[in-house]
Amino acid sequence: MLRARCRVWVEKAGRPVLGDGRAELLARIDASGSIRAAAEQMGMSYRHAWSHLAKIEDGLGVQVVARRAGGRGGGGSTLTGEGRRVLARYRRFRAELDKCLARLERLL
Repeated sequence: MLRARCRVWVEKAGRPVLGDGRAELLARIDASGSIRAAAEQMGMSYRHAWSHLAKIEDGLGVQVVARRAGGRGGGGSTLTGEGRRVLARYRRFRAELDKCLARLERLL
């Protein structure tokens, strides 16, 4: 059986801001409370994860991750309220796109 697949991302001024990978990074940060742990789970470097976060925040113009520096009490990261809204909107967008693809698969 043939299946339709689609890679999609959201751009601003021609620059990618958010796609499936970056959305997954946000979700893993939210679940783990750590950028480093999220990056490791995804098999990417901590530096690469930071780069993705910077591109999301620069593109959207909002902070999506609140960071707490490490030290005696330990650090951590959580999604901001805006970060959770961005992730929820992207997930709704992706779910609707997947529904459209499922309908279009019938044409194959």
